[in-house]
Amino acid sequence: MKSKFVYVTYIQTTPQKLWDALTKPEFQEHYWFRTIQESTFTKGAPWKMVGMDSKKTFDSGEILESDPPKKLVIKWRNEWKPELTAEGYGRCTYLIEETVNSVKLTVTHESEVENSQLIQAVGGGWPQILSSLKTYLETGTAMEKPVAPTK
Repeated sequence: MKSKFVYVTYIQTTPQKLWDALTKPEFQEHYWFRTIQESTFTKGAPWKMVGMDSKKTFDSGEILESDPPKKLVIKWRNEWKPELTAEGYGRCTYLIEETVNSVKLTVTHESEVENSQLIQAVGGGWPQILSSLKTYLETGTAMEKPVAPTK
């Protein structure tokens, strides 16, 4: 892959609870800022991310690998920004590893496009989403969508 974004976080939860939060809409709706994912999350299944209010498809793809609750790989394409859609499919990998008192989550989003605009965009989005996920799993309340800092 030519462009890559990697984010690692540790969450005080179990691998199964993290897997459920990543794959079930009833959890996603709390931390993913009004979007949910539709899929069976089995290998070969279609996947898409839709707005809860508008039902607009923001991203789509296919489940390339599913090993609950350890690893999930999604073929991923942006569907709402033409310049990002034009880059084609990338790949997003969730790696879940149990530690002594928490779970290590590594999210790797990759593209074959050098200097990918998609990877630049997810570099801003993933930290917000994964911080909200961590907060949700540890406290029961997700973060509100962060607003850009004022200068």
